[in-house]
Amino acid sequence: MGPDKAVAKELEAEVIELLPHATVKLRLANEDRVLAHMAGATKSNFVRLRPGDRVIVAVSPHDKTRGRIVKLLD
Repeated sequence: MGPDKAVAKELEAEVIELLPHATVKLRLANEDRVLAHMAGATKSNFVRLRPGDRVIVAVSPHDKTRGRIVKLLD
């Protein structure tokens, strides 16, 4: 990976609200808000989210308000 490649940061977040088109509003530990969608593996395994669930989200390095849910925590 070259120096020009940006890497997403994986952070823990809480589901606040479920939105249309498989979009989810999340709250990070530092109280920032992120709009996220399900990653391919979580989507294909029919993971169901509810408000209050804890997840791992990969936040985009280019837009800190967008992310991708990569894992549902217990």
